[in-house]
Amino acid sequence: MSDEEPKYLRLTVELTVEVLDMDALQAAALREIRHPDADLTEEERTEQAELVASDDSGASALQWLIEPDHVLQLVDHIDEIEPREAVLGVEPSEGPSEEEDEEEHDHA
Repeated sequence: MSDEEPKYLRLTVELTVEVLDMDALQAAALREIRHPDADLTEEERTEQAELVASDDSGASALQWLIEPDHVLQLVDHIDEIEPREAVLGVEPSEGPSEEEDEEEHDHA
């Protein structure tokens, strides 16, 4: 690498999903939370399970089900860059915007 200052790029991806089965989504997240390989104390498991169960939007459940490696696959085939930071946020949405609906049809 040259003596230049490092250059960073922030990749922003926005994806709107529709929850088809809230109970199944929450159950899948609870299985992840209760899995023996989850790096959580019993207190953390209880806290996270309560958070998932009480979140009517499904955002907490979905966040538990997205693997960071899946997100990094967007760029892992590009040898000229190195991922330095990844932040994932899941929040409730009013649904697809009209602009998103138009793009969906353009790219289908």
